[in-house]
Amino acid sequence: MSIIVQKFGGTSVATTEKILSAARKAIKAQQDGHQVVMVVSAMGKNTDTLVSLAHELMDRPPAREMDMLLSTGEQVSVALTAMAIVSLGHKAVSLTGAQIGIRTNNAFGKARIISISTDRMQKLLDDGNIVIAAGFQGIDEDFNITTLGRGGSDTTAVSLAAVLGANCEIYTDVDGVYTADPRVVKTARKVSHTSYDEMLELASLGAGVMHSRSIEFAKKFNVPVHVRNSQVDNEGTLISTVTEDPSRGVSGAAITLDEARITLTGVPNKPGSSNAIFSSIAQANITVDMIVQDAGADGLSNISFTVPSSDLAPTLEAVQPIGEQLDIQSISHRDNVSKISVVGIGMAQQSGVSDRMFRALAENDINIHMITTSQIKISVLVDRDQAMNAIYAVHNTFELDRTNPEAVPAESQQAKADVDPAAAANELQGLEELSITDVSLDTTQATISIQGVADTPGIAATIFEKVAQENIVVDMIIQSYLDQTDIASLSFTVDRQDVERTLAAINAMKNDVPFQHVASNPAVAKLSVSGIGLRSHTGVAIRMFESLAEAGLNIEMINTSEVRVNVVVDDSQGADGLKALNKAFADVMPSAG
Repeated sequence: MSIIVQKFGGTSVATTEKILSAARKAIKAQQDGHQVVMVVSAMGKNTDTLVSLAHELMDRPPAREMDMLLSTGEQVSVALTAMAIVSLGHKAVSLTGAQIGIRTNNAFGKARIISISTDRMQKLLDDGNIVIAAGFQGIDEDFNITTLGRGGSDTTAVSLAAVLGANCEIYTDVDGVYTADPRVVKTARKVSHTSYDEMLELASLGAGVMHSRSIEFAKKFNVPVHVRNSQVDNEGTLISTVTEDPSRGVSGAAITLDEARITLTGVPNKPGSSNAIFSSIAQANITVDMIVQDAGADGLSNISFTVPSSDLAPTLEAVQPIGEQLDIQSISHRDNVSKISVVGIGMAQQSGVSDRMFRALAENDINIHMITTSQIKISVLVDRDQAMNAIYAVHNTFELDRTNPEAVPAESQQAKADVDPAAAANELQGLEELSITDVSLDTTQATISIQGVADTPGIAATIFEKVAQENIVVDMIIQSYLDQTDIASLSFTVDRQDVERTLAAINAMKNDVPFQHVASNPAVAKLSVSGIGLRSHTGVAIRMFESLAEAGLNIEMINTSEVRVNVVVDDSQGADGLKALNKAFADVMPSAG
């Protein structure tokens, strides 16, 4: 008999009436022939109320006691849900995370799952019960109650589905996954299917439907996740290995409003500089988002990165001593910027996506301060007061409000691979450990660096449209902006065979795009680390930078995404870099152990 895990968020169990509605959905699934596990969050704003009570007593409550307190919210919900099912004439048993057997580490408030026992759940299911599992919580080896942090109930649901070999349904207050946040973009459209990688990128960008940590679980164990509205009976969105329309370059857009950008100008272009900077930030427990390092000139480079606005002050405190240590020319920042991103798994097979995005922004007189790209994502940083215009501009340009009637039906794309739940259970030692799927070396590329570009709307669009007209394929794109200078630097990679044609195209447009000078490195090596958990395991880039620094390798360019970190080094250092990275990540590679 197949098993379904159904997760109901706080808004879906906010009242006893909604709890009864959730109970009926579980009963119906059982009557349809499934064994059912429900994962339930705390009712409505219950968690916020508990936090407020704690802060009435002290400003910084002990983390252990906060977990003890917050875990009670889910215990109320699971007991009431079990009662609701029994009142409707069916069998149900509620279980806390500890009673299920969810073992975690002891990082209170942000615990990671180590293992899950399925014995008790399976016995209860076989006895005809609907099992009601408390989301968001577990127990450490000393029997302390722990909580899983943000998105913890989603994480509980997907991890239970993984070890039970089940499908997972996430019931929430929206109809599914949209092409953009429908609260922000009124023309946003619900998609029928989206891929794990697309959802990972969107989740990291604040899409809000699901937390990226739970999607990491789903991808790692190939768990189909069906996002549905708890109040209406519709098809929702299926998150799996397939996307709605593979022919579409862009499938979604996202906005992150409250970003701050920090730029380090004149960083010595030598081994260890990047590692020193970002290790200091990591030690302050600050998560860095966009990272760009341009190819630089005269032995110096510029590094820009973004952090949440709320983390700006501690980030500046962390980098200031490193700036003095490295003799960096200047450290500047802006706290009035927002990030606009487009995501699409079809982007990897299509050219011209970046050109269209940049042109859409230019036509709306929106200036770009930073650019980072990956295989399936392009992100730009813009002034915050232009962010709303920017998200509408890109959503309209890629016609995300429209479906493609000629799209290949998602059902006919690659089917879900069978996953043996016993094999998944065997992998549960270190369930949430970082999983690196690939460390690679690309020796086919060259870098082009345009220095002293006028920082005005339309510059990036003009440059890449001209390059595209020459049928030159661009891979990595990095743009950083120097405060108080009104100039930017723009670096990108192309195939080595296209260097001379690219330089000729750029020099030919100098009257249209004023710049100070253009330089190239005709042979570089691009090193990439790809995997699952790069977002929630913030030390991936640090480990990468550290291993390259220890090997004496200098990083010329950096860009980052949810599923991959790329760096460019000199061609002569590529093989040594690959060896260093394979050694650094050996413990989390598939062949390890």
